[in-house]
Amino acid sequence: MLDKTFDPKTAEPRLYHAWEASGGFAPTDDPTAEPFSIVIPPPNVTGSLHIGHALNNTLQDVLIRFERMRGKAALWLPGTDHAGIATQMVVERQLAEQGNQSRRDLGRDDFVAKVWEWKAQSGGTIVNQLRRLGASCDWSRERFTLDEGLSAAVRKVFVTLYKEKLIYRDKRLVNWDPHFQTAISDLEVEQREVDGHYWHFAYPLEDGSGEIVVATTRPETMLGDTAVAVHPSDERYTAVIGKAVRLPIVGRPIPIIADEYPDPEKGSGAVKITPAHDFNDFAVGKRHNLPMINVFDDFARMNDNVPPEYRGLDRFAARKKVIEAFEAAGLLREVEKTRHTVPHGDRSGVVVEPYLTDQWYVAADVLAKPAIKAVEDGDTVFVPKHWEKTYFEWMRNIQPWCVSRQLWWGHRIPAWYGPDGKAFVEETEAEAKRQAEEHYGRPTDLRQDEDVLDTWFSSGLWPFSTMGWPEKTSDLARFYPTHTLITGFDIIFFWVARMMMQGIHFTGEVPFKRVFINALVRDASGAKMSKSKGNVMDPLELVDEFGADALRFTLTAMSGQARDIKLSRQRIEGYRNFGTKLWNATRFCQMNGCARSAGFDPAAVKAPLNRWIVGETQRTAATVGAALADCGFDEAAGVLYRFIWNQFCDWYVELAKPLLTGVDEAAKAETQATAAWALDVILKLLHPVMPFITEELWQNTADLGAARSEAQLMTARWPDLPASLVDPAADAEIGLIIETITEGRSVRQGLNVPLSAQPPLLVVDASPGQRAVLGASAALVARLLRVSDVQFVDAAPAGSIPYVVDGATLALPVAEFIDIAAERARLTKEVATLASDIDKTAKKLGNPDFVARAPEEVVEENRERLAEAEAAKAKLEGALARLQSV
Repeated sequence: MLDKTFDPKTAEPRLYHAWEASGGFAPTDDPTAEPFSIVIPPPNVTGSLHIGHALNNTLQDVLIRFERMRGKAALWLPGTDHAGIATQMVVERQLAEQGNQSRRDLGRDDFVAKVWEWKAQSGGTIVNQLRRLGASCDWSRERFTLDEGLSAAVRKVFVTLYKEKLIYRDKRLVNWDPHFQTAISDLEVEQREVDGHYWHFAYPLEDGSGEIVVATTRPETMLGDTAVAVHPSDERYTAVIGKAVRLPIVGRPIPIIADEYPDPEKGSGAVKITPAHDFNDFAVGKRHNLPMINVFDDFARMNDNVPPEYRGLDRFAARKKVIEAFEAAGLLREVEKTRHTVPHGDRSGVVVEPYLTDQWYVAADVLAKPAIKAVEDGDTVFVPKHWEKTYFEWMRNIQPWCVSRQLWWGHRIPAWYGPDGKAFVEETEAEAKRQAEEHYGRPTDLRQDEDVLDTWFSSGLWPFSTMGWPEKTSDLARFYPTHTLITGFDIIFFWVARMMMQGIHFTGEVPFKRVFINALVRDASGAKMSKSKGNVMDPLELVDEFGADALRFTLTAMSGQARDIKLSRQRIEGYRNFGTKLWNATRFCQMNGCARSAGFDPAAVKAPLNRWIVGETQRTAATVGAALADCGFDEAAGVLYRFIWNQFCDWYVELAKPLLTGVDEAAKAETQATAAWALDVILKLLHPVMPFITEELWQNTADLGAARSEAQLMTARWPDLPASLVDPAADAEIGLIIETITEGRSVRQGLNVPLSAQPPLLVVDASPGQRAVLGASAALVARLLRVSDVQFVDAAPAGSIPYVVDGATLALPVAEFIDIAAERARLTKEVATLASDIDKTAKKLGNPDFVARAPEEVVEENRERLAEAEAAKAKLEGALARLQSV
């Protein structure tokens, strides 16, 4: 007999260990099985499980468990990303804490050895946390972006692209993090809104005929100005275009140029152009062939390209000194307060600088063309489809991809330089030396490039490098292309696009057939979670409190394609109660002798109740299977919830009690066998979403009647039930009973009829078949509806409340139990109150200014309030309409 309650704390680790030990996470070796593969978006090796990971990995696990049960060779390939900056930062911080050492004190080789040591000791945290969530990854295939196989793939890709002239060196602007002294990607830049100033500076014309005023939020960069730009249509400056100004402090003459970039309506209409320190200015500088003067060093201190008194100053100290110099020279025209966004490094927290450096670039525009066509042609589809627009906009306007990073932890760029700076790009140092000897005519010492590759470069190879490419492995042949990628919208540009480009270029095939973009998890009020707001929900704490299944079901049920997830503890608690409901229903079945019957045929059952639950089980299996196949995770969860809670645990269990306790032994045996069969199907259908409790129930009902063919639920076959199991006649009969009780309860509740009151249920007008059903089930209906009995009458007496079910007119004579006039007044008042609330909320939402200015979560809260009020008003109006007829 089952325990009274399910204990996730003891059951989850025990069940997970059994699953993993059984080898069931690995794809079947049956050569006839259809392959179905997913590669995990590799979390940072420094990371720990956050709520976004919990959502993303739950959906992947739901899908992989479903396809595994459908008999496919299902592979979910796990792994972690070496996470260049994040990991280097962790180890550097540890070194500082241990003895005030820096990586430069250690040297490159010893520092990298320290990082590997840290990875061995602490780098598996998130992997173990995924196990707690129930992730059924094939851990025997676990990969790491810096393991030897993947490193070989990275070297081959880099060298191949270089020799195809798709990788090259160039001097361009990058996002530069002065703390780490490296270029970083756009994804690693966090735009923060800060208080600042516009300083309006006067630049005197060189001929002494006047001045041009420019405004800047970064006065220190003016030391690198190489032009002042005005719009060609700006009549204020027509006469000075082509002239020069004398750059204050520096004393360098710089031209006044005409360009479309300045906005004549903004400020003075003239802008300073610093091509080496602003992305827009860089583009202007390219168009006009302007000098590009870098005024910073790697630490964002002023370099030797500025006047001597500024050299070595930190950029913010230099800013202060520049402002003082302008003020002293009488050239500071205005200081305007402003609030503006400033880029910061998401890891370092320091202000990021646009910085002109030599870096390695990929010609992304060339690689993007076939990747665009693949989505246009439907070789890869996005779900929801509207994300294809985001993908196309990015890919059709893609810029050269900076792939070099000035770090020590990562894939070192396979380029070696000769004494004259010539680069030899090869997969190995030995091959580079051979090429150098051939070039120079003698053995030559080479120096390897100090930089490492952007982590997106290696993770862009993930779908095929993890399967053994460039070797022609059996996994690559069987599981590539992968089937579905589940990921967040924020890395469509940085990861999805790179995988598409590199996958197609190096394998000739798309890396995945479908990309499912999961939602963002917000707090209960709809606000984005952040540490500063104090509203972050830790998934591991939620697992400790409610169990993994409850969290998984919540995330799955709320993962609708068109909306973000508003997560609350109450919702998770509700789905834990759902698991408890199933547990209790299973105990009820056990206590009432429900057991599998050898040779049981669901198509052969006779009792209408059993034919009804068999048909509902078939419908649910078909709907859930179709939904999961299409990534309709929320639809699948919703159907499961309604079927299990309402139809099986409530109605079937309740309506089956007379059969299970009656004297008809044949009906009793049939009901016991039917309940056991339906319960087995339920456990299979629910398993992908709630794997722990379903596996525990499966194991604990193994000895009930005939033996099952599957020892573990995880590897049981998904139910494939014929549509012929649906019986419309049984549906109509049981549906009439259920709706009679449900609608009758609604009438009682809406009119505040006391629970102790037991009026008769009057059947006023019904077909002969309906009369027969209600007559045969009269005792059951009377018990569940709390009425004295079921009576068949020609007309309802005064004081009766009528209601209609499937064309049959029924009535409850309740006048003696309630004050009709008082109830009518109460309902009228409540309807009026709701109408007023609806009017106020509708006006608010109809105000474009409110919708534009209010936080997103506030607007959404008002929309929900409006919908709830309208639904409540409709219900009360229905109850009031019934009273009007009394």
